[in-house]
Amino acid sequence: MSTLQTSPVFADPALAGSVGCTDCPRLAAHLAAIRARDPHWHARPVPAFGSLDARLLVLGLGPGERGANRTGRPFTGDVAGELLYPALHRFGFASAAEPLGPDQWANPAMQLDDCRITNAVRCLPPANKPTPAEIRQCNGHLRTELAAMPQLRVIVALGLVAHQALLRAYGEKPTHYRFGHHVRHALPDGRILLDSYHCSGYNWRTGRLTRESFEAVFAEVRALLA
Repeated sequence: MSTLQTSPVFADPALAGSVGCTDCPRLAAHLAAIRARDPHWHARPVPAFGSLDARLLVLGLGPGERGANRTGRPFTGDVAGELLYPALHRFGFASAAEPLGPDQWANPAMQLDDCRITNAVRCLPPANKPTPAEIRQCNGHLRTELAAMPQLRVIVALGLVAHQALLRAYGEKPTHYRFGHHVRHALPDGRILLDSYHCSGYNWRTGRLTRESFEAVFAEVRALLA
């Protein structure tokens, strides 16, 4: 990868000011240090990818250091995207299975169809571990995003933190919605929450999540939207 490469800018009309957000001092300082170390990286809050008119929203935890934190697009540049984008492509939600271009940065030609991808926490935290306060602070962006998606019908939450963040955005108690892989919940506004184990390298390597069990979630999404 050339050190002259600059990360692409992906607009997020629902959260126009979020890319410059510094509301969490620890995260802002962490990103500033990464930009000083690697000035060609995105290293800012990562905007969502996909249309606000989509009927499917995929909600992850947050950007990975060498993934979205580098490229500026959710789930690109790390192992998680190697599971997510092929699944989206197989069921018609992405124009390609490969999220990276030949230069190993996010592929600008790849488009999502009827799908939007976002994160519960938009900034890379140290050691990939956001604090509860940081998750709460970022939850307002998720509420704004949900309100800006009039056609939204299904939300896939990748992992427990995303599941809990989604319920917080709704003002619902997590104890009323048990998290589990391929577990479906009805939300108060008629939308459907469909849970999945996170498509992390750890879950993939340990066998907790397989490509088949992960893609089964999106097969159900396609059936729900049919």
